[in-house]
Amino acid sequence: MSVFPKISLRLEVENYLKKSFVNEEVVSALGKQEAERKFESLLNHLSHPPSFTTVRVNTHLASVQHVKSLLLDELQKQYDGLSVPVLQHPKLQDVLLIPVIGPRKNIMKQKCEAIVGAQCGNAVLRGAHVYVPGIVSASKFMKAGDVISVYSDIKGICKKGAKEFDGTKVFLGNGISEFSRKEIFSGLPQLKGRGIRMTEPVYLSPSFDNVLPNYVFLQNLPSAVVTHVLDPQPGEKILDMCAAPGGKTTHIAALIDDQGEVIALDKIPNKVEKIKQNASLLGLNSIRAFCFDGTKALKLDTTDTEGEPPFLPESFDRILLDAPCSGMGQRPNMACTWTLKEVTSYQPLQRKLFAVAVQLLKPGGMLVYSTCTITLAENEEQVAWALKTYPCLQLHPQEPQIGGAGMMGAGLSSEQLKQLQRFDPSAVPLQDTDIDSLRDARVEDMIWLANKDCIGFFIAKFIKCKSTRDS
Repeated sequence: MSVFPKISLRLEVENYLKKSFVNEEVVSALGKQEAERKFESLLNHLSHPPSFTTVRVNTHLASVQHVKSLLLDELQKQYDGLSVPVLQHPKLQDVLLIPVIGPRKNIMKQKCEAIVGAQCGNAVLRGAHVYVPGIVSASKFMKAGDVISVYSDIKGICKKGAKEFDGTKVFLGNGISEFSRKEIFSGLPQLKGRGIRMTEPVYLSPSFDNVLPNYVFLQNLPSAVVTHVLDPQPGEKILDMCAAPGGKTTHIAALIDDQGEVIALDKIPNKVEKIKQNASLLGLNSIRAFCFDGTKALKLDTTDTEGEPPFLPESFDRILLDAPCSGMGQRPNMACTWTLKEVTSYQPLQRKLFAVAVQLLKPGGMLVYSTCTITLAENEEQVAWALKTYPCLQLHPQEPQIGGAGMMGAGLSSEQLKQLQRFDPSAVPLQDTDIDSLRDARVEDMIWLANKDCIGFFIAKFIKCKSTRDS
């Protein structure tokens, strides 16, 4: 059931998305009314969190059963004894699923209020507490220890330090303030730790602040699927072209049991540091991270750079291109302020990266392309372009196949669409989950729901059939 308004978009962006979701191919297959209904449902789903929190177990350091047991103990503490299951995914053995409880509708709203930014609000809906930098406004009488209602400023118009706010705000739940209003807006650098500890969130998800940091990595379900589709093998040389913050990079290294060479690239220095930190935290030594622009990763002369970018053609057994994208599949996202120019700016960059990836891949090697967005232009249209531009590539079926088929509208055949994976959040109605319904739920039904009600995501898998050195 919908408790929040649908994602707020600029009209030009909503019209652009609608045009691709209600395209001729889709309309001829479903009818205009059904295509429009599905699109509206998708916009509604995007403003709500997925039904499950997904964590990937670092199997390099611990067994899944051991981590599952530790997580159950942690949930007992966080949820004051409420019994919430932790499920192992049957097709993704290193993935654990924790149901999200909510929306909870009987939370008493308090007179004392705090307004947080939209990004902070999204994080709260997925289990985070509120940190001081995320607080935009607070009631003038707010003291440390007060029970306060927390709201998200989804339009981003609340003035920093305001004492009240009458604009569009969405209720996220109640929490306890750890500082007074005066302390929060004093600008004192010593305000470390949380600003508000969420005690009654509208959606109850576990917090992973410093929880089992060596053993688990918080990751959306489709993001874990991608690396399994890549199917890395021990001893291989593997490239993660746009790797930060390193979730998929560390997953690759764990799947090869740290036996091989995993090269991670990102062009932003602090993001590269994050990859290195995550690799170190998870005890993985096969990863080498470089601050480098993936579009320049191909070395055109023949002198070897001793394992540093740029790389010689056909150097890698497998390449993951989890491309920079418009990110419009992320959930929850109540408002996107991007212009149409910003939303459509990614397709050329993705093609530049793809062109380099094809050159860097060995004959017989595998290239997996993925995005966390829902647009046709960044997903199926890119596959159609790649197959036309690179005759050396063949589209291949994926294993595991958990998402649905690709979307019509890019001129791909029904067989080709079946070989893609599109995770469409609108595939199932929005869910209400409470403790009683969990008690009676079958495991199979919960797994089915976790597979469907996740973020919007896309995966394509290509095999390089012949060398591109001479072409």
